[in-house]
Amino acid sequence: MHRIIALAGVLIAFFACSKERKEKEVSHQEMGAHGMSSDWKFTLPKGDPAEGRKIFVEVECYKCHEVKGEKFPAVAEGEKGVGPELSQMAGMHPREFFAESIINPNAVIDADAKKLGYVGEDGKSKMPDYNSVLTVKQVADLASYIASLKGLKPNEHTGH
Repeated sequence: MHRIIALAGVLIAFFACSKERKEKEVSHQEMGAHGMSSDWKFTLPKGDPAEGRKIFVEVECYKCHEVKGEKFPAVAEGEKGVGPELSQMAGMHPREFFAESIINPNAVIDADAKKLGYVGEDGKSKMPDYNSVLTVKQVADLASYIASLKGLKPNEHTGH
């Protein structure tokens, strides 16, 4: 129940903080029976990828997620590879997908995730949720950083 309340709070904060969202006046009839416009779309506030990279380091995402081409503190061998490599995430998913994965890693679990070791025996992601750890701005920044990762060009050194 606390997760639902916290997630609702995050969603409300996303709407309140969004500068990209255009205000639109709609009639009660247009809103439908449940008070939602038919063209409603969730919009994540614009994030800062540079700040997101700092958060990636602060909350130690690099311990589980490699980012080829990025240099992070050394990681013990047993902690590496618990999550997917992230260097080519740009273009694969919108920022909202990454934000949801950060606050609720069990929302979407890839069919191959268990085989790859990203899922525990209970069928849930090994990634902790950061719902009560990060602010809305931090989630937006971190999602923007991940969405900015374009991968390496051929023969580019990884720095590892």
